This record gives sequence, C-alpha cells and structure tokens, in this order.
Amino acid sequence: MAPIIEIRHIDQYEDQVVTVRGWVQDRTDKGKLQFIRLRDGSGFVQCVAFKKELPEDQFAIAGKLSQESSIIITGSVRKDERAPGVPGGFEIGIQNLELIQMAEDFPITPKEHGPEFLMDNRHLWLRSQSQWAIMRVRGTIIRAMMDWLDDHGYLRIDNPILTPTAGEDTTSLFEIDYYGEPAYLAQTGQLYSEANIAAFGKVYCFGPTFRAEKSKTRRHLMEFWMLEPEMAFFNLEDLMDMEEQFISHVVTRVLERNRSELKILERDTSKLENVLAPFPRISYDEAVERLNKLAAETTDEEQKKLLQIEWGTDFGSPHETALTQMFDKPVFVYHFPSVFKAFYMTPVANRPEVCRSVDLLAPEGYGEITGGSERIHDAELIEQRVSTLGIPRENYAWYLDLRKFGTVPHAGFGIGLERTVAWICGLQHIRETIPYARMLNRKYP
Repeated sequence: MAPIIEIRHIDQYEDQVVTVRGWVQDRTDKGKLQFIRLRDGSGFVQCVAFKKELPEDQFAIAGKLSQESSIIITGSVRKDERAPGVPGGFEIGIQNLELIQMAEDFPITPKEHGPEFLMDNRHLWLRSQSQWAIMRVRGTIIRAMMDWLDDHGYLRIDNPILTPTAGEDTTSLFEIDYYGEPAYLAQTGQLYSEANIAAFGKVYCFGPTFRAEKSKTRRHLMEFWMLEPEMAFFNLEDLMDMEEQFISHVVTRVLERNRSELKILERDTSKLENVLAPFPRISYDEAVERLNKLAAETTDEEQKKLLQIEWGTDFGSPHETALTQMFDKPVFVYHFPSVFKAFYMTPVANRPEVCRSVDLLAPEGYGEITGGSERIHDAELIEQRVSTLGIPRENYAWYLDLRKFGTVPHAGFGIGLERTVAWICGLQHIRETIPYARMLNRKYP
C-alpha cells in the first residue's frame, strides 16, 4: 500500500508511489492530459492524469474536476524542475484517482474581485495561494517569537482578557456587563506581566487584545494579537538591545523557512535580509528635526503639511513612513513626550516632560511594530503620576502594590503580530494578516 504523505515532504519520495489527499486548486485540460494542481494544506503539487494510464471512469472524473473538489490521488513521484508547486520541482503521475466530493461552482474566480467581496467570503478566500502563504508566514512568526523567548529564559504567563480597568487609554475600551458591573476587553496584558516578573524575572504573554478606536486606516484592527515581554532589572537600553536581537531572529527564521511563501507573495527578500542587529536609534527630538527639515525641503505643499510636526505631537502614519524611508532597517525612536504616553512610563532625569519610552518603526513605510518603555518602579513617583492625572486610585490599587514589595527597575514592550506579518509579507493592508479580521465596519464572517 502506498504511504499517505503530506505534499511538503514530496521531495523525499522521488520515484516512489505515494498517496496525497486534498483539494483541487485548479485544473488545465490538454485533451488526453489533465494537469491538476492539488493543495493539501502543507503545500501544492502538480498531478498529471494521462488517459492511457487511468481507467476510463477515473479519467472522465479528472476531466470534470471543479475548483475545490476534494480528491485522493495515488501516483508516482517524479522530478521535473519545471513543475510548479510548494515545494516545486516535483509532480505526481496519477495511477488512481478517488473523488470525495465534486465541489459546486466556487464564488472566487481568477477574475478581479473587490476587497469587500473577498472579505465577505473570507472563509473561502483563505484557500487562495496568496492567503495560504500569508498564514504560513504568520505561523512561522508566532513560533519564532516564542522560541526565542523560551530559549532565553522567558516564561509564558497568560493574563486575563476580561479586566476591571483600562491598561492604557480609557477611550478605546470595549465595555461589557460583568454580572451587573462594568468590565472591559483587555487592551494589553502588560500590567499583569509587571506583577508576574516579581515571581519569574522574565515573562511574556501572548493573546488577543482589543482596541475600540474608530479607525479605518490600513494599519488598524479592533481585535489583534499581541506578544508582550516584560523583564525585571532592565532599563531602556537593555530593552532596545533585546528587541533588535529578537526581531532579527524572527525575520531570519522566516527567510529560512518561508522562501516559497514569500515568492508567492512577490516579496522582495533583499529588504528583509538587511534586518540584522544593530538597528539605528534616534531620539524623538531628532526625529522631529528630521521631519521638519524634510518638510522644509519639499516643494509639494500637501506633502509639506503632512510632514510638519510640532514638538509634543504624536507621530501619524505620514511621519512614521517618512522616518522609516530614511533607513534600510528598523529604527528605534526613543524618549517621547510624556503627554501622549501612558502614566506608568519613567520620566527622563531632569526632563519630566519626556519619558523613557521607545517605538520600533519597521522599514518601507510600515510604521510602528513595537512600543515599550522603562516602567516607573518608584512607589512615590507612581502615586504622584496617578494623582496628577486624576486616575482613580482604587482601580489600580493592586498595580500600585507592586511598588511596595520588592520593587525593581523593569521594562517591557508589546509587538503587534498583524503589523509584523504585514511588514514581513509586504502587504498593503492589515486585513489580510489575520484569519478573520475585525474592523470598524466588519465582524462577519
């Protein structure tokens, strides 16, 4: 009996008879030859049905197969450099074909479809070659992130998704009724991770997070996945050192394992091959100077307005894009104004208007992929911040407790998975980076 194999291992079975199971991606009719492109989830392979080599009824089925029909094929693996597939260079000469189901007419065809139609049919669009490639890269990124952290002494601790308070901005919370009391979908697991480091030193959490910002930009989702490391006895410089090693590892792993997928996506991998530590580092002050200088030099009045920025203003997408175009690898921007950063970020010595924070901006205009900071560890200072900003102390009593019992300098960051996938895959819109996107105007399917 022929072994049942996954297509991704087909190169290990040259000149052997194997069985593969999957779905018809497409079919080309050449009369006495039928070329069937089969997908099994692990890869794609070209299967060739030759009229002389199959029973008449099976060849008749081969000639009628519709896209997404489910079949089982047994045949001989042969090397052919011209054969398309993932991995390519091999095809299967069909000796037996079993039909599981002849699919109805598939609604997604090779013709051009609009994004709304494709998103309405996301449950089917995921089967396309490009979307398959994106999800494969996403899986590698997740595994690479956790592998690096696990290998460097970090412990994964899962934090609650239902929380009694805001992690950051109260205006972007999804509120729910928790048995008669208000509760919120988590914006971040960071505050809980700060509690966890006192037990475990270096931790991370990874899971869905929620932001109710009414934004329709190509970089925003209402529900997204975020990985958040937190480290005891770390300062801002330690944090940047760690981040650049971490990000370099993730990109290198994708290049090692997903060349075929990146090729499907027509990604220029030379851009990714340059993502190696160290990364450039500029202060917010320098970034503002660079942007205003660039604005002064442009003759395009519209572009000038987009680039100009007053000190104390947060960056918008045009600012982040312009900054990243000045470098050929990710760039750190550190020491942001405290006015638009979270209350728990440590102020810079002798500059209370600035905090020890850092964003990592991805190259090629993809913008912020990580945001982090040194956290305030001084009990008196954090109490002052809560009081000055008018934050209800009772909501954060447990968090403030952490500064009473063995407080230490510490730091951490969050990395948005979907933005990272968009950058590494070279995608224009974040909606394709997650299996089922939740956006301002979309919660179906």
